[in-house]
Amino acid sequence: MKLRAFSSDGNRFRPGMSTLLVLLVLLVYPCLSSASGSKIHGVRVADRGESTRVVFDLSAPVRHKVFILDHPPRVVLDIERCNANGRLGSFLGSSTLLKSVRHARKAPNDLRVVFDLHAAVSPKSWLLGPADGKGHRLVLDLVSVAARSRSKPVLTMPDVPSKHRDVIVAIDAGHGGKDPGAIGRRGTHEKVIVLSIAKRLKKLVDKEPGMRGVMIRNRDIYIPLRTRIRKANRMNADIFISIHADAAVNRNARGSSVYVLSRRGASSEAARILAQRENSVDRIGGVSLEDKDKTLQSVLVDLSQTATIDASIDLAEDILGELRLIGNVLRNRVEQAGFAVLKSPDIPSVLVETAFISNPHEERRLRSSSHQYKLALAILKGLRRYLKDHAHNGMLIAGNGSRHVIQRGETLSIIAGYYQVSIGDIRRVNALTSDIIHVGQVLVIPDSTGT
Repeated sequence: MKLRAFSSDGNRFRPGMSTLLVLLVLLVYPCLSSASGSKIHGVRVADRGESTRVVFDLSAPVRHKVFILDHPPRVVLDIERCNANGRLGSFLGSSTLLKSVRHARKAPNDLRVVFDLHAAVSPKSWLLGPADGKGHRLVLDLVSVAARSRSKPVLTMPDVPSKHRDVIVAIDAGHGGKDPGAIGRRGTHEKVIVLSIAKRLKKLVDKEPGMRGVMIRNRDIYIPLRTRIRKANRMNADIFISIHADAAVNRNARGSSVYVLSRRGASSEAARILAQRENSVDRIGGVSLEDKDKTLQSVLVDLSQTATIDASIDLAEDILGELRLIGNVLRNRVEQAGFAVLKSPDIPSVLVETAFISNPHEERRLRSSSHQYKLALAILKGLRRYLKDHAHNGMLIAGNGSRHVIQRGETLSIIAGYYQVSIGDIRRVNALTSDIIHVGQVLVIPDSTGT
């Protein structure tokens, strides 16, 4: 007997061919459980020929696990904190793939459901929250392994890169080279500490799906402040994070702080941009200034900077909120100043003062590898929270829906049917102007409402 486990967040199997949906209503029965458990109100089955969907209607969300057994083929579904009584396997009608359904108590409060099959299948399961008058649901999809191997391309097109892209995060370690930054009582150089934190942050960012970190400096070199901004622009950065360690004459000063560009600093930067002779080749927010008169150029720069500062404040607040959870903060608000490194007119930019290197206690923490990791993780969590609300549809990280990589033979109609969403919704969230899709293209799938 071969045993292969599939977690509930495993890779989604692909849609099958066109299907006929037949709803088979099963016996509604009570599910005896503890007060914190879930009751199964009903079960629905959609027979699609070479695939079958089973939907459990629940009173509350559950934890579950799915795995398959061979010889004979079976799928086993374990549901935690749900003790079922009744005839779960007694449903009306028949299914192309399902032979019978059995259930039993696995533990005092757990339920095991066994699906006996006519042929080997590939399973996929997931939970759906309440929507459109429906409660919590556990969805189990079974697709014939033989059908997947027999599938033929409906449309063959050359592979093309996905239109969706990673969010590019420019990570700037302050100071460097001939500029050591602040120096602590133990001789700790700010430039060394912040570079270490920046490298840790890049590793964390690169592990995040849909994000990619780029370093403004990855070694001990000096880079002029405006050069850092230009480098971030050349890297097509979406976000700019500059990392520093604060210092003060008062060695008792302590706590993290986060800065964004002040309105006054933005005004002076706008004047500098518009006064440059080379501004005819500048692009602000992706719009060329080359063919615009001076008044329109001024308006475009002002609009871009206003939107960028607003976005920067949102990002700074999210990061400050996470830093507050791991230590002291200097003030419970985002600070604004005219730092030159924050003056990009179209990239949300923040400057993080991780701690006071002039404070002996905080200097010791900054030298600690574990605390450096905590600081980097806090910045990442703030970045994650910001992108949840600010990522646009062109980014892989945008939205809360699933990601679907187009395979040969798939059409928008097949994909929409599989995920139980409309073709129009898929077009809308992916900004598609037609139904033409390409092998390798990544689609954002909006949340399904289930069967």
